[in-house]
Amino acid sequence: MEYTHLGRTGLTVSRLCLGTMNFGPHTEESEAHGIMDTAHERGINFFDTANAYGRDSEGNLKGRTEEFIGRWFAQGGGRRERTVLATKVYGPMGDWPNEGKLSALGIRRAVEASLRRLNTDHIDLYQMHHIDRGTPWEEIWQAMEVLVAQGKIIYVGSSNFAGWHLAQAQEAARSRHFLGLVSEQSLYNLLDRTIELEVIPALQHYGLGLLPWSPLRSGLLGGILRKEREGTRVRGAMPHAGELLATHRDRIQAYEDLAAELGTDPADLALAWLLTRPAVTAPIIGPRTPAHLDAAVAALDLKLDQKTLDRLDELFPGHQPAPEDYAW
Repeated sequence: MEYTHLGRTGLTVSRLCLGTMNFGPHTEESEAHGIMDTAHERGINFFDTANAYGRDSEGNLKGRTEEFIGRWFAQGGGRRERTVLATKVYGPMGDWPNEGKLSALGIRRAVEASLRRLNTDHIDLYQMHHIDRGTPWEEIWQAMEVLVAQGKIIYVGSSNFAGWHLAQAQEAARSRHFLGLVSEQSLYNLLDRTIELEVIPALQHYGLGLLPWSPLRSGLLGGILRKEREGTRVRGAMPHAGELLATHRDRIQAYEDLAAELGTDPADLALAWLLTRPAVTAPIIGPRTPAHLDAAVAALDLKLDQKTLDRLDELFPGHQPAPEDYAW
């Protein structure tokens, strides 16, 4: 396993982050425990979850994923001590007021509930799952400062923030002499490169680590056309995956042909590309089985030369930083 620092911090994390969103809806608890054990065996020390994960098709059972992880920690054997644990706050956990978003009261209640479910006394990286335009930064940072002082969280991160939101957050934190954000989770993959316009430049300016989610874009970059030909069922985790496939079928076929030419799996190629991108700390992988986890780890051994990177840019054009991308 390769390791790096999370953004500008001294925190050491693996270059792959174990995402747990499938734990509960698609992966039973015993198998989830096996995946987490395998992740440690492979050297992955960075796990990501969220308080809202675990819901069923009716939207119930929120928090179940954190409970799976908490019961895994309870088995001992250094499981908690060897894990850099990240979870998130924002999503509604009930129908009553203040059961979601980022008010000081909401944050306090959410962190206490997550700590109980996770069976731990602290969260290493506490992430805002979305921007809350209705709560001022002074209130958010005051709440986070209290949690840091209490030892309940160590670092703060964001997810799905725009570049402007990152600047707002960091300048508000700077005025309070607070560390502020250390990382951002964003949708980023070969098919989705919009964050290259403003988010990545903001991350680089403020020294934040980037944690790309959906690195295989619902399986579209994981050999979906080959699996279609083989009759393998592909589960689309994100909305409109079928529409995206219809739109990009020719490019995805050319991409799979390139992977075959290189003698590698398309999923490994997608992950290896992300590992070359500026500011990227660790793509978030979401295995549903131990075999999926082992396949993802193989991407660390794939080194891409400039010719290959140029061909990928031709297939999936990216962006220059704004405003040069669209103006002089």
